[in-house]
Amino acid sequence: MSNWQTYNKNLTRYSDLGLTLDLSLMDIKKGFYAEMQPKIDRAFKDMIAVESGAIANPDEERMVGHYWLRDADLAPNDIIKAQITEPIAALKEFSDKVLHGKITPPSGGRFENLLVIGIGGSALGPQFVYHALGSDSKLTTYFFDNTDPAGIDTTLKQIGSGLNKTLVLVVSKSGGTAETRNGMLEAQEYFETNKIEFSKHSVAITGEGSKLFNYATSNNWLTIFPMEDWVGGRTSIMSTVGLVPAALQGIDIDGFLAGANHMDARTRSTNVSDNAAMQLALAWYHAGNGKGEKDMVILPYKDSLSLFSKYLQQLVMESLGKEHDLDGNVVNQGIAVYGNKGSTDQHAYVQQLRDGVKNFFATFVEVRKGRNGESIEVDPGTTSADYLQGFLRGTRSALYESGRNSITISIKEVTPFTLGLLIALYERAVSFYASLVNINAYHQPGVEAGKAAATNFLEILNQVRGALTGWQKTADDIAEATDNSPEDVYHALIHLAANNEATQSEGATPAEDTFEI
Repeated sequence: MSNWQTYNKNLTRYSDLGLTLDLSLMDIKKGFYAEMQPKIDRAFKDMIAVESGAIANPDEERMVGHYWLRDADLAPNDIIKAQITEPIAALKEFSDKVLHGKITPPSGGRFENLLVIGIGGSALGPQFVYHALGSDSKLTTYFFDNTDPAGIDTTLKQIGSGLNKTLVLVVSKSGGTAETRNGMLEAQEYFETNKIEFSKHSVAITGEGSKLFNYATSNNWLTIFPMEDWVGGRTSIMSTVGLVPAALQGIDIDGFLAGANHMDARTRSTNVSDNAAMQLALAWYHAGNGKGEKDMVILPYKDSLSLFSKYLQQLVMESLGKEHDLDGNVVNQGIAVYGNKGSTDQHAYVQQLRDGVKNFFATFVEVRKGRNGESIEVDPGTTSADYLQGFLRGTRSALYESGRNSITISIKEVTPFTLGLLIALYERAVSFYASLVNINAYHQPGVEAGKAAATNFLEILNQVRGALTGWQKTADDIAEATDNSPEDVYHALIHLAANNEATQSEGATPAEDTFEI
């Protein structure tokens, strides 16, 4: 079969949506789909169950409802339907009042900046949308997405004299997420140091009755938007988590939701050849033998989509990276995701992709429209957009010539609607793939284990603080006194010394280093 015939045979085209999926360079072997049919049938049934409100996250006994967010009529009952429609109406009303000067900062004028404080999906989704669609944002948007004090200081310096015109959005379902709580407390202290009343600038997105809910209520914050337990962080971009900041930025959230809704509808088809999400999931399965044996490299050829690979890292890796399958067997599943924008990475890691370790498949994301308006010719008859297309096509061909497979996803341009299409396509592909390999895509025990380990270290750190009095002491001295590992104690001591809470005298080895207050 010629390349042209292969291309036509392996192209899924949604002409009405302006999106195509090209699997022609994935070398999917003849008979693969027939072999996979029993798993495919199960995956379709699993998706129907998820969308119908079945317990799709058995470990936490939760429904999984992010597909309802863009079509509330799918919700399993009227209570959940209202939990979708009422917040959307409320956030539209709130954002309209902010943007039209009906809700204002105490200093007068209008809000000009937005500070989003969150971690993981509570920040990454809003960051991705803002970077993709916020070039004409009504509010200049900043993020606290870590508990790094230097990073917090840098962001506050960027806000500068605009602090009294800054609306703060604190996002945490439980209200107990340490990074988000720390960011909120840092922001509150900075506002108060600058004689600005924090509560008059603050909005919470959280679960009803959470620590953050109670704190915002008792301190009379501007308003509170709900987060429901049937929406996970990595799939919360179309809940209040993503829609509140997007609406405040003036982004067309109805178009955003409509794009996702249209993709959901198209990928409910049980005809595999017309279901882009199932085809994408099957391509991943084929590339990695259903075991994640190859990494997924995401290469969007558009600056506005440069955070797409980072967004997909969480969506794919947190969903699919699991030790056990649904039957309790140890399977160590997952697909590693990395990437950055084209054609920038023609000059970075594409060299290794073509000639180095053959442990990946690439995904090119093509945006057909170069820019709004006319383009100059940078060479006779050639524009910058022509070069971008040339680099995409050239890299795709060069990789395939070297035996590297790739997927190409094409959209006409980056709009709220097409961004909704892309996000829904990958959300559904992840759900399908999880069914194909028989894992729970909707929990994150590894993340919870990391949080528990961090809490344990903080307890050790405070024990070390209490024990570090009097004469010079080594890590072994304090480990014996506190009944902790000498290495854990040593790292606590190094942290205290680096932050001016102790002094360190280096010996020949870490065991001989001494510390004192």
